[in-house]
Amino acid sequence: MQPLRTALLLSLLLVSACSGSRVATTATTTTTTATTTTTSTTATTTTATSTTTVAAAQNSIVTPDGRMRTFHVYVPDSLPDGPVPLVVALHGGTGSSRQFERSSGFDAQADEHGFIVVYPDGVGAGADETQLRTWNAGGCCGPAVRKDVDDVGFIRALIDVMEDRYSIDPAQVFAVGHSNGGFMSYRLACELSDRIVAVGLQAGGLMIDTCSPERPVSLLHIHGAEDTNVPLEGGVGSGIAGVEFPPVADSIATMRATGATVELLVVEGRDHKWMPDAASTIVDFLFAH
Repeated sequence: MQPLRTALLLSLLLVSACSGSRVATTATTTTTTATTTTTSTTATTTTATSTTTVAAAQNSIVTPDGRMRTFHVYVPDSLPDGPVPLVVALHGGTGSSRQFERSSGFDAQADEHGFIVVYPDGVGAGADETQLRTWNAGGCCGPAVRKDVDDVGFIRALIDVMEDRYSIDPAQVFAVGHSNGGFMSYRLACELSDRIVAVGLQAGGLMIDTCSPERPVSLLHIHGAEDTNVPLEGGVGSGIAGVEFPPVADSIATMRATGATVELLVVEGRDHKWMPDAASTIVDFLFAH
């Protein structure tokens, strides 16, 4: 059992119901049912037919609505033979793929457990939509909600691209997130259940009106008891979102009603900041469900 469930957990509420390199693959056009084109931007100049692998490269998808959506991929140096799990890791509001990759600990988990991580970017403000990036999780948050961005469609297209590029086990595709990324994880559990099999998050909740997944999606929700940005009991938080959040208990109850296995870990003495052992605790849950 991970430290978050022992030394760090002064209070535990249990409700029943993953050294590598970032990889860019090709600069050729790829078409899926949910995307129009994909490209990769690297530190070198390439032609439209070249194939390049460069560390720290940034990948992109041009979605049918005309948006250029970016993401980063982490592939461990050593992976097991055959198809491997995929973890879609969603940053918090105003964050980014690079920021969440640096701070979350999922790369280390990928090295240890043998899976690939993809870190997508939300849509932000400004002409290039890169400022204060957020996800459209329903009632939250920021530019993505105001622009009615189809983030569920983006994640579906992203999974398609990852399955085209890598040997991914479709029975082990997971979503994880923090804060706004946690709210988005809830939405994916409800609206992308044909692709996502389990989710794990810290500081989120359900902010769509209904949740009717095609199949139950197991969910682990970690929440700091002292979180004022997303209060455990609901209400308007102290952060910049400026929206009223539902009580976490209500979100848990809704997910349980779908038949899903749901666990809620409430950690005393912790607030909204990403917890040091959150990644390992989430990965343990994902692979058990």
